[in-house]
Amino acid sequence: MPVSGQFESALHIVATLRERGYEAYLAGGCVRDLLLGREPADYDVATSATPDAVLEMFPKTFAVGAHFGVVLVATCGADASAKGEGASADVGVITEVATFRSDGVYSDGRHPDEVRYTLSAAEDVQRRDFTINGLLLDPPLRGLDSLNQLVRDRRALRAAVVDYVGGLEDLSAGILRAIGEPARRFQEDQLRLLRAVRFAARLGFTIEQGTLAAIRALAPKIHAVSRERVRDELTKMLTEGKARRGFEFLDETGLLSEVLPEVARMRGVAQPPQFHPEGDVWVHTLLLLEQLAPGSPLTLAWGALLHDIGKPPTFRVAPDRIRFDNHVEVGVAMGAEICRRLRFSNDDTHQILALIQNHMRFADAPQMKDSTLKRFFRLDRFDEHLALHRMDCLAAHGNLDIWNLVRERYEATPAEVVRPTPLITGRDLIAAGYTPGTLFKEMLGTVEDAQLEGTITTTDQALALVRERFGRAIA
Repeated sequence: MPVSGQFESALHIVATLRERGYEAYLAGGCVRDLLLGREPADYDVATSATPDAVLEMFPKTFAVGAHFGVVLVATCGADASAKGEGASADVGVITEVATFRSDGVYSDGRHPDEVRYTLSAAEDVQRRDFTINGLLLDPPLRGLDSLNQLVRDRRALRAAVVDYVGGLEDLSAGILRAIGEPARRFQEDQLRLLRAVRFAARLGFTIEQGTLAAIRALAPKIHAVSRERVRDELTKMLTEGKARRGFEFLDETGLLSEVLPEVARMRGVAQPPQFHPEGDVWVHTLLLLEQLAPGSPLTLAWGALLHDIGKPPTFRVAPDRIRFDNHVEVGVAMGAEICRRLRFSNDDTHQILALIQNHMRFADAPQMKDSTLKRFFRLDRFDEHLALHRMDCLAAHGNLDIWNLVRERYEATPAEVVRPTPLITGRDLIAAGYTPGTLFKEMLGTVEDAQLEGTITTTDQALALVRERFGRAIA
């Protein structure tokens, strides 16, 4: 893993701070990821310099969190990605620089009421969430060759780590452990309850028993967190590639019943074994989540999670088999409420609900007329509908015949055939002597059906079809 532009920028900041006589380290998740051989999403710096000193030291800064000891520093670099409010790609690489501090009481469950700066890195890391995120890296500043060598040499990398919290040992053992008293860490910021689950799932770690007990005891506290932050954390859990384990952890810790009670109710809801030999609705949904690749669209991920959300309230045992009458319609209504509650954008809500609404339509595809199938293809982001159907099949009977049929037809049908230029419009009908009214929609729909079926191809044929079906215009 070569040194990136972001890494170079962070190291430039560390070097500058040290030249001015301050302590400075790479800190937090970037150190964890480097030790795991992963490319960090970003690089953070922890320093003994106060925010005012950092603001004065660098020419381009953003004081978006200075009252909490955090300044964003912009530096030129090969990687022009930016993070943080007020930052943009034209300023180069953005690095978060945080002053060593000791936090006071978190009365709002998110921010400390007061921040006390300290010159002690050992004191600073005690306020962080988990031991594996409390590591500091004291990097060599002798040029890129030495840095690349450090990144490649795991033993040398570990030797450059400053560990005041036992994070190296937990990282090696695959354990997620809260720093200090778990209950205190979670009460400081209740979002850490979800972050613990996400980190453990994504990294394949187990949760230390004391930390796990605190999560279970404090699970109801998650309601103090804003719905947007909960939504974003759940979305990360769904799209980082370990969604199944993440939701199993949510269930085991009691958090699932708090944040998504509708999903928790899937557990134990039986399905007809002739169609679902895998088991109940919860097991089926977990099997879908297991198929979500890292970086999956958030709408597809939420569609996979919620596609059968309407089954628990519609479950009934009929004389012939288990049935879920109108579960799609019920599911769309429930999905709309979940999206509203979690404050999804209108665009994301529309797509998630469309995935729920149309996931059963594939069963009818072999019998669909060409016109109906082509209209099916017109659904926004139809590739997501295809992906959801494939996962749905693989999580149940495993038969992909219909998926293959629809996929092949979809890929073989050009866009101009799916949405052809209309042969006639309302103006053509008026010109032909028809009086505008509600019947126009039916007339144009009839013509479009025939056009999509390929039975008519010209305007004259379209008008002839209208006269045949609806009679001649009255002069």
